[in-house]
Amino acid sequence: MGMTMTQKIFARHCGRQEVQAGDLVYGALDLVMGSDVTAPIAIHEMEKYGLKRVFDPNKIVLVMDHFAPNKDIRSAQNCALARQFAQQMGISHFYDGGRMGIEHALLPEQGFVAPGELIIGADSHTCTYGALGAFSTGVGSTDMAAGMYAGKNWFKVPAAILVNLTGRFSEYVGGKDLILSLIGMIGVDGARYKSIEFTGEAIAGIPMDDRFTICNMAIEAGAKNAIFPVDQNTLDYLSGRVSRPFVPVEADTDASYVCTIDINLSQLRPVLAAPFLPSNVKPVEHFRGLRVDQVVIGCCTNGRISDLRMAARILKGRKISEHVRCVIIPATQEIYLQAIAEGLLELFIQAGATVSMPTCGPCNGGHVGVLSDHERCVSTTNRNFVGRMGARDSEIYLASPAVAAACAVAGTVVSPEEV
Repeated sequence: MGMTMTQKIFARHCGRQEVQAGDLVYGALDLVMGSDVTAPIAIHEMEKYGLKRVFDPNKIVLVMDHFAPNKDIRSAQNCALARQFAQQMGISHFYDGGRMGIEHALLPEQGFVAPGELIIGADSHTCTYGALGAFSTGVGSTDMAAGMYAGKNWFKVPAAILVNLTGRFSEYVGGKDLILSLIGMIGVDGARYKSIEFTGEAIAGIPMDDRFTICNMAIEAGAKNAIFPVDQNTLDYLSGRVSRPFVPVEADTDASYVCTIDINLSQLRPVLAAPFLPSNVKPVEHFRGLRVDQVVIGCCTNGRISDLRMAARILKGRKISEHVRCVIIPATQEIYLQAIAEGLLELFIQAGATVSMPTCGPCNGGHVGVLSDHERCVSTTNRNFVGRMGARDSEIYLASPAVAAACAVAGTVVSPEEV
């Protein structure tokens, strides 16, 4: 029986000719990632068991991004612990201060991800890296500790859902609308412990930034991972970033899938995911007129340069509504510099937005935009759970950068075509 892309990566990394869905495998890791929230727990686990080394200091990346720059004493202590651990273990890939960025934008940008690789990260949105044809998934901090020490982890090989994409995105529609629409179709557990594998004629027309967005939110459908095939867009992105050899994988023609979902990109419209689930998805028009108190454009889902360009396209020559706080967060320092060079940050400030340093910030209720009681936020982040961004009775509506920017201008929920 043939294998999917994900199954081929597992077979390669556990030294087997073939694996199938449901197999338990012990796979060699190409990379282990942790943040200022999750790495300290892993470090304490290693200390508890007397583990005084890591398998390869060059294959571990620690990123201080969730509560950094540190918002309080506890977050400063967590970063200090991770910093000390990196020094002790000789881990040079430690990102903090002026080197920092949001981990799932930073790692691909800095060349830590290549096609065919097997990557774990102690953060649920590690599935982002499937955009580059790698297997990547989020794990708990204890699994991160085991991975840092042994260089291997146990996995159950997932079954797969095939998503066949046709058509082209229309104006103001992009990767965020696609993944929200898919989650709306199958639900938050519709891909539970499965691989979502994308195929179809439309892929060539989907930019890399959109692919990162799509894979990033696969976990919101319960998926173990999501993965795109490697094409010329992928290779162009990797050029100048990854110098080590890599071998992409392709699914066999007789690979087995749980189901196939067909999506015509031309038929998609701008959508919102209403509280309190990413699957509560409806067209923007369904919520037209709802008052908006805050807009967030950023996060590991939509803080890349194309996202900022789209926001700038909407905001150019306009002013943000007086009762809206608009926070824009470039995902990495490199993106920040590019936005400066293109004049985007000046445009945002002139429109009335606050521009933040790279950080996860308000996405998980950390800082730089926490919500008060009864406030409503339209956000390009990835989760809208109860209390996710602050007060328990606040509301988060998940949207694309185009929709979020339009709502910031109007002060109410509107479609981008309306501003």
